[in-house]
Amino acid sequence: MTLRAVVLAAGAGTRMKSDLPKPLHEVCGKAMVLHVIDALASSQPDEISVVVGRGGDLVAETVQQAAPTWAKIRFATQHEQHGTGHATQVGITALSAPSAEDSVIVLPGDTPLLTAETINRLVSEHIANGHSSTLITSELDDPTGYGRIVRKTDGSVERIVEQRDASPTELLITEWNAGVYVFNHSQLLPALGKLSTDNSQHEYYLTDAIAALAQDGHVGSVSTEPDETRGVNDREQLAEVEHIMRAREHHDG
Repeated sequence: MTLRAVVLAAGAGTRMKSDLPKPLHEVCGKAMVLHVIDALASSQPDEISVVVGRGGDLVAETVQQAAPTWAKIRFATQHEQHGTGHATQVGITALSAPSAEDSVIVLPGDTPLLTAETINRLVSEHIANGHSSTLITSELDDPTGYGRIVRKTDGSVERIVEQRDASPTELLITEWNAGVYVFNHSQLLPALGKLSTDNSQHEYYLTDAIAALAQDGHVGSVSTEPDETRGVNDREQLAEVEHIMRAREHHDG
């Protein structure tokens, strides 16, 4: 089996109120997207496709200069923002043609607190249990803003419902989607082909691929503490993850 990865780093980042592309905002002196690539160190995918958007040339230049030596980086440009499902399709085009047994990790470029240990657990769970897909979840008393995990009676994941599309009952669910997945490559492509824009954002949600895969196979999960999967959308959140990372480094030191 060959493992590959797609890093979704094309978000416009308008709430950052900065000309600097969002993936290049630094946490503890390193661009967020580079922290995410570092989190892939233990699993060391054969290829990493970084999906870029606004300021893509600068993102590519920065990543090429500072990425770890083991990382074989490719770049793909999402010229128009049509959602995470579309971004994943764009990212896959930069990867070599897969074999039937290959897997692909898909993760956001703005989760700098994600650790290599958690990615390792995700990949190990996926391979050991033969899931169609495996994802990372967390629990919060108030997961406002996050997609909720809806489970089948057997405990496997049935689907993910985004906050804007959730029913009142679904909004009571406290388990949420961290946006980090591993897929069987051969099953992901047909699932992406089934995506539609019939949702509140009129975008292609990658989360809808989970529902398609759950119909025909089994979707597993691993859980982690909420801080590790914090995304960064504005300056306040950037400061929060900086504080958490410094505390983590102090504890580890």
